[in-house]
Amino acid sequence: MKRRSFFTSALQSAAALLPAAAIEKLAMAQPSAVPASEQGHIVAANQDRFGEPHSLGFSTILFKVATRETGGGLFVIEHVNLMNGGPRLHLHLYQDEWFYVMEGEVLFQIGDTRKLLRAGESVLGPRNVPHAFAPVGKTPGHMLIAFTPAGKMEQFFLDTAIPNPPKTDAAFFRKYDMELLGPALTV
Repeated sequence: MKRRSFFTSALQSAAALLPAAAIEKLAMAQPSAVPASEQGHIVAANQDRFGEPHSLGFSTILFKVATRETGGGLFVIEHVNLMNGGPRLHLHLYQDEWFYVMEGEVLFQIGDTRKLLRAGESVLGPRNVPHAFAPVGKTPGHMLIAFTPAGKMEQFFLDTAIPNPPKTDAAFFRKYDMELLGPALTV
């Protein structure tokens, strides 16, 4: 059987087996690979994409790649001056979260495992797996974090920034497709 006819037959067979609603749901769950803008952008060191750094109290967050620029496929932030705490133990229902430590030492909990990461090391926090992190070095931590697909994470960080953060309880986390599971890491 030729390659083209093999793939055509396979697709027709799959379409016959899956209800139309399931195919539509699967297609809608996939983020667009086409960015909202075809022009790339440069974000300078220590700068936010939109010139609006956001404080969480334990670090400053700089948006590097906005959700709308990737058709919802990716959201990237930079944690600058990460010290004295971190996020509470939580999980994302629909996002994988990738962490890359640029400076300092950061303790991560991914599932039931704790790992100390240093500059140049990274770890993946898969969706539906509890995770948290906290800086532990003598100098402030500095990290890049990527969420894929982007989901509601950009809005979460906009809504939780200081000086007027809302009460971030379990109901608030659910609004952004996350589950709050416990306290921040203690070191």
